[in-house]
Amino acid sequence: MCDHQRNTLRFGVTTGTCAAAAAKASAIFLASGTTPESVTVRNLEGLEFSLDVFREGEYFCAVKDSGGDRSDVTDGAKILARVEVIDGENDIVFMAGKGVGVVTLPGLKIPPGEPAINPVPREMISRAVREVIPRKSLRVTISVPNGEELARKTFNPRLGIIGGISILGTTGIVKPMNEKALLDSLTLELSMIYSLGHREIFIAFAGTGEKFTRKIFHVEGKNVIQCGNYPGHVLDESAKFCFTHATICGHPGKLLKVSAGNFITHSKVADGRLESLCTHLALMGASQSLIRRIYHSNTTNEAIDIITAERFSDVWNNIARVISAKCEERVNKAMKISTVFFDNDGVILGSYYA
Repeated sequence: MCDHQRNTLRFGVTTGTCAAAAAKASAIFLASGTTPESVTVRNLEGLEFSLDVFREGEYFCAVKDSGGDRSDVTDGAKILARVEVIDGENDIVFMAGKGVGVVTLPGLKIPPGEPAINPVPREMISRAVREVIPRKSLRVTISVPNGEELARKTFNPRLGIIGGISILGTTGIVKPMNEKALLDSLTLELSMIYSLGHREIFIAFAGTGEKFTRKIFHVEGKNVIQCGNYPGHVLDESAKFCFTHATICGHPGKLLKVSAGNFITHSKVADGRLESLCTHLALMGASQSLIRRIYHSNTTNEAIDIITAERFSDVWNNIARVISAKCEERVNKAMKISTVFFDNDGVILGSYYA
């Protein structure tokens, strides 16, 4: 295996594993006054991880290693922990230090008001410190010095987690692939939206799409979700949560892929935009020369301009109806789905309202 492959496939450790290691080191220092250079912690299945640790002021630190997942924004972050004995009956209390977020909305794995330290990391941390201090009430404070800055690059602001990143992990291991984490984040966001009482949802592809969607529909609440390249996953999960209606909004550059039956819209996975557009123009009686011009367009924006000039703009309404039908078919008609096309200026090109 070449070096590039070896680096790409290398596993890392989660922020939860790092927090557990830092907390165990702090507990060792609290109990014995010794400063460990490394500690061993275990995930819930008993798999062991040996991590280097060092003291940083009143805290102990382990450095996040994301392995081959180069898209992980927390790679190289310092995960700090401080353990203190407090009054109580053998409890462990978790606190959010600098750079660790606090949950403010319902529907997530942790209730509002609690530090954004997920259940599995909490259990790993608890087991790690109990190996050292088995019977006292403890306060465990987790900090990430640049966590507030890192959080802006994550889903946390959309999930109502303020002040920093979340301490995450279910296995303790970061695998060199982050698609599952992204999909899990989308599901969490849907859970939060549903828990806030919303039963209708708006689906945009990215930030600009969300901005236009909010402007068009005068939406001020939390019921707009950015699906990225995964409209199919968001539709599937929305149906499972029993939302009653979804409105999917976007530029033809994305929505035309859905009209062709593609529910993962990444350019490496799917296209069919111009083919779908040409098919619908042909069904409307467009000339062969117009269809040829559309088919050889360099971009969907160029195709939009041609269609507008040739007065075939009704094609967007027709395709919107098809997209709604395909989306409703995907979720077995569990909810009604409307579709809205808009251009780069947020002007509606066409729509279908279910």
